[in-house]
Amino acid sequence: MTTVRVSARAIRSGASLLLVLAVLFCACPRVSAQEATLPATPAAAQAAAIDSKANGARLAVGGDVTTPLSLSVADLSGFPRKTVKVMNEHTGKEETYQGVPLAEILKRAGVPQGAALRGAALATYVRAEGEDGYSVVFSLAELDAGIQDSDVLVADTVDGGPIPDKIGPLRLVAPHEKRPARWVRMLSSITVVKPSH
Repeated sequence: MTTVRVSARAIRSGASLLLVLAVLFCACPRVSAQEATLPATPAAAQAAAIDSKANGARLAVGGDVTTPLSLSVADLSGFPRKTVKVMNEHTGKEETYQGVPLAEILKRAGVPQGAALRGAALATYVRAEGEDGYSVVFSLAELDAGIQDSDVLVADTVDGGPIPDKIGPLRLVAPHEKRPARWVRMLSSITVVKPSH
């Protein structure tokens, strides 16, 4: 037979620990399995993370516009949408992006288009910038459907799902360019600039 000796100090420490645990158990709110909102799978956890970033993302449209805009991903979902298919030069696979034509966003900001885009307005340019500081420039005429079909898109989905964090939740896609040099990941702002004379 083995005899176990327990000191009075150990008993008091154990009792104190049990008391603390009992207090915490009683003080903390209980969550039933039905109320828990934890994602069930790693894929669900990733989707929840993407959704939370997308919910906080905003696209600022400013500069020389009559109506500055601050658009959420939810705002963009109510705009006219377009789908484009492109070849990803890195993976060699076709991708399908869906989003709002940049021309539509510029129209809502009061930027001249169509017949109103003439004279000095043809020197206007649009700078698109991502959260990482990368920026590109398009002439306003390049984005006007009355001059050419550029189909430049502010995309919020790729292949039917949210755009992954490392390039989204918004991405500027220029589908007809030979390489994606003017594609902007993590798109955060669009600035319209009229050059001074």
